[in-house]
Amino acid sequence: MKDYLDYLKVSAAMGRISRRDFMGRAAAVGVTAAAANTMLAEAVHAAGPQKGGIMRLGLQGGSTTDSLDPALATNQVALMAIRLWGESLTELADDGSIVGKVAESFSASADAKTWTFKIREGITFSNGKSVTAEDVVATIERHSDEDAKSGALGLLRDITNVSADGDSVVVELNSANADLPYMLADYHLAIQPNGGKDAPDAAIGTGPYIIKEAEMGVRIIAEKNPDFWGDMGHAAEIEVLVINDNTARVAALQSGQVDMIDRVPPRTADLINRAPGITVRTSSGPGHYVFIMHCDTEPFANNDVRMALKYGINRQEMVDKILHGYGSVGNDTPINASYPLYTEMEQREYDPDKAAFHMKKSGYEGSILLRTSDNSFPGAPDAAALFQQSCAGAGITVEIKREPNDGYWSEVWNAQPFCTSYWGGRPTQDQMYTTAYLSTADWNDTRFNNETFDQLLMAARAELDTAKRKQMYADMGMIVRDEGGLICPMFNDFLDATTDRVAGWVDGVAGQPLMNAYAPFRMWVAA
Repeated sequence: MKDYLDYLKVSAAMGRISRRDFMGRAAAVGVTAAAANTMLAEAVHAAGPQKGGIMRLGLQGGSTTDSLDPALATNQVALMAIRLWGESLTELADDGSIVGKVAESFSASADAKTWTFKIREGITFSNGKSVTAEDVVATIERHSDEDAKSGALGLLRDITNVSADGDSVVVELNSANADLPYMLADYHLAIQPNGGKDAPDAAIGTGPYIIKEAEMGVRIIAEKNPDFWGDMGHAAEIEVLVINDNTARVAALQSGQVDMIDRVPPRTADLINRAPGITVRTSSGPGHYVFIMHCDTEPFANNDVRMALKYGINRQEMVDKILHGYGSVGNDTPINASYPLYTEMEQREYDPDKAAFHMKKSGYEGSILLRTSDNSFPGAPDAAALFQQSCAGAGITVEIKREPNDGYWSEVWNAQPFCTSYWGGRPTQDQMYTTAYLSTADWNDTRFNNETFDQLLMAARAELDTAKRKQMYADMGMIVRDEGGLICPMFNDFLDATTDRVAGWVDGVAGQPLMNAYAPFRMWVAA
């Protein structure tokens, strides 16, 4: 019996028989479905990565207004597209440390104001052209240009000069920055021929796949890059389907239309995890669901209005009813304990009396219009309704406008004065603050402009004393919490799900959902 089961396991793991055949034959000799699933999973992992096959993803977030220009990426689908074809100078390792990617190595001067990145030898773009230091320089130059509208613009403003020196790139800064390698791992900064200046949306890079078809907001098809220098990318083809509706995305996974999905709805996660052949993957980190107000637009230009709304939200209720326990309570800052230099601060609680006090003090007597969509985060319309109810307890009227999923990231987010949104977080506090709260950042989606905050942010980059730097970040957190336009009720766990048709998932990977968006490249088709 054992020899027969071993034979079946090896045959299934090597793809000689289908999963269905394995399950049927195992059942015929008295093995339960649960035991058979476990046996098969162990055999697949033991067999190691398999080459070939088609892997399909169902992702939320894409829209017809998306672009293959990495500078304009605003959502999970756009991030995944970049991962397919492109790579940055550096990348986040599984443990959250920073390692070289297009850059083989990097080093800093003693004052951390000059950084040198040695470009990896022998790698080529998908068009066959060798990658040069000049391509890297041009990439940084393009994303530093105001006209590029790059999501990485705020990260690069402190660069005073970037130049090629043989096979190396030298980056000179106005002030010291120990976190520069983390910043240059930003997914917008995918290295392109001539920096993408000639064809920013051509999707030519050094990644494991080559884009063969891209219908934005619908699907992206990519084939394995035969000249890829690394060891990722086991499937012969990857297809990304944009499925913004939660029910449809889960149904696609359960029916086998796709092999993995992101943003599993928390309210049904336990039920989905019990389905045969499906595993829900959970990881906690810096991701957070938010309500964002433009600090330069009435009535939100009045800080008392902002404070009224911050006291008018019931954070614990949202964690319980929206996240269903898959997350933690937020405190109106984008930073939580997942960041190494985090400092705990007094938790802001729901207080309808304080909310009413601040609203009366502001002198504003009208209603508040909140825009939302399922595309902003799972359960966002329900979260908006809870917010509406808790504010009503303070005598504040919140009107909800449900916007279409398509176009939300171009027409609502960073455009309308009050809406629901999400952030996946960033590897360091400096990068999170620089991307979204520095007054000059292109992605400053709360229109936050605070001179003291900006000065602290610049000073913290140059501070080598960890205790002093930690205190600076604590001070910045208090400024954002008490003066900013961010309402952060909850930090969400990342909930992804895979079928047993694919294998190779690694738990505990730092960064974004789906193993920092590398899951389809590090996993393989197993059945």
